[in-house]
Amino acid sequence: MLLNFFPSRALALYLGKTFLLRCLAMLAMLVLILQMLDLLSEAGKVLAYPGNGDAQLWQYVSLRAPQIISRFLPFSVLLGTLITLATLNANSEVVAMKSGGLSAHQILAPLILASLAVAAISYVFNERVVVRATATLTAWEAAKFGPIPSDPGVKGNVWVRHEDDLIRAGTITGRGNAVRLQDVNVYDRHNNALISIVYAKHGRFTPDGWLLEDIRVFDVVRGVSRHVDRMMVGKGVTPDQFTLSSVDPDAMSFSDLSEAIDTLREAGRPVASLEGSLWHKISGPLSALLMPLLGSVAAFGIARSGKLFVRAVIGMALGFAFFVADNFALSMGNLGVYPPMLAAWAPFLLFLVVGEAVLITTEE
Repeated sequence: MLLNFFPSRALALYLGKTFLLRCLAMLAMLVLILQMLDLLSEAGKVLAYPGNGDAQLWQYVSLRAPQIISRFLPFSVLLGTLITLATLNANSEVVAMKSGGLSAHQILAPLILASLAVAAISYVFNERVVVRATATLTAWEAAKFGPIPSDPGVKGNVWVRHEDDLIRAGTITGRGNAVRLQDVNVYDRHNNALISIVYAKHGRFTPDGWLLEDIRVFDVVRGVSRHVDRMMVGKGVTPDQFTLSSVDPDAMSFSDLSEAIDTLREAGRPVASLEGSLWHKISGPLSALLMPLLGSVAAFGIARSGKLFVRAVIGMALGFAFFVADNFALSMGNLGVYPPMLAAWAPFLLFLVVGEAVLITTEE
């Protein structure tokens, strides 16, 4: 059965190699252009911190580039598909292959197999590189591009409510009872009226609450400040409320996010939006499999009819319609409107059926 889809090893290698080279070329072009535009908009923020220079700009590029690659890899596969198939059609190579007895599915089979390899590489790249770069960049931005702790589990700008008070931690490191807070602000409120603001450089968890050190207390009513060595706040606030209050799915691997979801579920907190993001870590890379199918309309039809460009536009429209539907479903899942599995997999399955129906109806 498998040999029926690859009747010629040489032809399959030729189509797969041509397709992958086009995809890599499109990816390189997109990453280069988008990275330059992003750097132009963010360079001022990076250099605004005293002491930052060219090294920090290159560091920013090294952290931002994986995010751009991950997000626009499916777009590059779509563009690579359209360029490859349109070129084959324009050079009458598709006509030659169909004259040799190949069906539309057999022509697309090498491209789909190559897309499967791209999807697998994309998943591993996201799990091993992108999540770490995202976590580091988020913490660096929270520190206003200044020094950040080397802890891989660092989190930034987390808010927790304790009765009427609000507690903000600029940086959080560690797990469990070993959690450490830095740049802590405590907003002491009574009957929704702000009484005082506590600024602390450090904080750590104890059985009696959170022990803050190196403190400055600003009295809002009198407008005066005073310094305090130590202060205990937030009795009853657990470390998990800081470490899990702002779970960023983009900065966590599949296993870490699954563990965080289990912990939140045990605590009775809503996890539907996180479950959608969890399954999208698989369905997202697999979207590369759809691109040869959705862009296949550019491969077939007579090129001399003058409709090759129109067919390529239709293929691009189908591909971009999938990305719009995918982002829409994920947003609806985050809002709790769609169930997690539906938000993650519905666009993929819908456009798989649409692409297959178009191919069978028009060519098979």
